[in-house]
Amino acid sequence: MPGGRLTQQERQQIALGLADGLAYAEIARRLDRPTSTITREVMRNGGPTAYRADLAHRTAERRAHRRGRAAPRGPEASPQPHGRDAEAVREYEETLTTVFMASGMPKMMARVMACLTLTDTGHLTASELAQRLQVSPASVSKAITFLDGQGLVRRERDARRRERYVVDDDVWYQSMMASARSLAHVVETARQGVGILVPGTPAATRLENIARFLDFVSESTARAAEQARDILHTKPAAAPDGTAAPGPDRGETAGALPGPG
Repeated sequence: MPGGRLTQQERQQIALGLADGLAYAEIARRLDRPTSTITREVMRNGGPTAYRADLAHRTAERRAHRRGRAAPRGPEASPQPHGRDAEAVREYEETLTTVFMASGMPKMMARVMACLTLTDTGHLTASELAQRLQVSPASVSKAITFLDGQGLVRRERDARRRERYVVDDDVWYQSMMASARSLAHVVETARQGVGILVPGTPAATRLENIARFLDFVSESTARAAEQARDILHTKPAAAPDGTAAPGPDRGETAGALPGPG
């Protein structure tokens, strides 16, 4: 599998694939690239409907030039904890950011969320975020306000009275429960419409079926989130050699879902 940056010809192939309605995975297969590379490339250059190969290539060249001037590579780069590969971590952070954006999160909010998620402490100050992301404190503040409003981060004060922004281990449980509540509201509204449009008519039947479907999804989501919540707090077990072994899979956490068979 080829490595390195995408070439201009590869970007043209991506544009042609998007025009033909190909999935990211199929474009990646044809270029012998990871699907995450194609997803990240498209999402940070306008998305599938606005992607332009020449513009994307010029943007990538400018970005590479800025990185070359701003951040040393190799032995001079800041060391990563736990022996992590600094370049691999940076690439993964971009991939995670892209996935958050694909789920509907604005770019700066996605960057802040990814940065916080990948810290071992799970929290950073505004100045730390601004420094890591090379953005203004105002941009960080706006992103945090959005994420806080969505229940994805919370604020706290440290011993020096500095405000820190925290990603809780429970954040995805809270997110799933919020999604379930949102669906439940749609269900309630849809059922109100059934009476207005007269039960039994085509439009009313459509609304009733929507309500039944989303009601099932909402209840299933909330139930699954409650049953699986303990997984978010699972600590890595110690392997015989003293290293961290993989944590339990779904259903192996005490008090969570039972395992198969």
